[in-house]
Amino acid sequence: MEQAIRFHETGGPEVLRREEVQVGEPGPGQVRLRHEAVGLNFADTYFRNGTYPIPLPAGMGVEGAGVVEAVGPGVTNVAEGDRVTYTGFLNTLGAYSTARLIPAEPLIKLPDGISCETAAAMTMRGLTSAYLMRRIHPFQQGDTVLLHAAAGGVGLIVSQWAKLLGLTVIGTVSSEAKAEVARAHGCDHVINYSHEDVTKRARELTDGVGVNVVFDSVGKSTFMASLDSLKRRGLMVCVGTASGTIPPFDPQLLAMKGSLYLTRPALADYIADPAEKAELAGEIFGHVAAGRIKIEINQRYALEDAVQAHRDLESRKTTGSSVFVI
Repeated sequence: MEQAIRFHETGGPEVLRREEVQVGEPGPGQVRLRHEAVGLNFADTYFRNGTYPIPLPAGMGVEGAGVVEAVGPGVTNVAEGDRVTYTGFLNTLGAYSTARLIPAEPLIKLPDGISCETAAAMTMRGLTSAYLMRRIHPFQQGDTVLLHAAAGGVGLIVSQWAKLLGLTVIGTVSSEAKAEVARAHGCDHVINYSHEDVTKRARELTDGVGVNVVFDSVGKSTFMASLDSLKRRGLMVCVGTASGTIPPFDPQLLAMKGSLYLTRPALADYIADPAEKAELAGEIFGHVAAGRIKIEINQRYALEDAVQAHRDLESRKTTGSSVFVI
């Protein structure tokens, strides 16, 4: 029997259970995939705690990498024996498992230079970073970015990519240890929000002008500071809500603070088109394979340690990427 992490009710990490499951033969448009590694993402906690409501019981996780064991009728994009990776949303839920059935459509063939462990650590984060750097804003050399959670998985990729584009990166972190990690991956300046005022410091670092773009994955607790850190007509990118969802506000606020722009993008809308998905995947995998961007896997867990992994993630003990090694 195969193993999978499932949950029957929403709540804290303790609702996650390891169960034996039977994986049958793939149906039309499906493959049977044996995982070598599975990604741990903050979005996983949104399914578990009910922020993203889904029918229960359900599997956990939306990102993984492994080897195709069998293909169902009509599958043409991958073949038995292919090394693949994937990320998605409801169509890929159930990644915390040793093996599974999955639609073939979201699968991406892995280049020779990318291991399954690296892929599981970077597919969601890498594609997210790719659309942030290549689709959200027409960055010009010399632009300044304020990057929240700079020592996280997306943060470390974005900061390295930003340096390739000639941008100045101001990262925010919660500890000096995370500040060192952020600096080592391209942050020009680091703000420790545990004892520094983010807006005040961002303004000081930009001679009072403010930053061109803010990438904010924290949400509720940083929203106003992010807006106040922007230059006139700057762009606020709400990438996530780790501290909670942003409360409703009057759009007039954006005008009052300098005719600001605001967007709340979702990865699904940037990889829905197969050609665009392939282009973004090619860019990030190319950078990683060439060594221009390094993927830091700083936490590895066994599948049975899913409860502890979620506790570590939510208590902000992690840096870089985390994976389950199968």
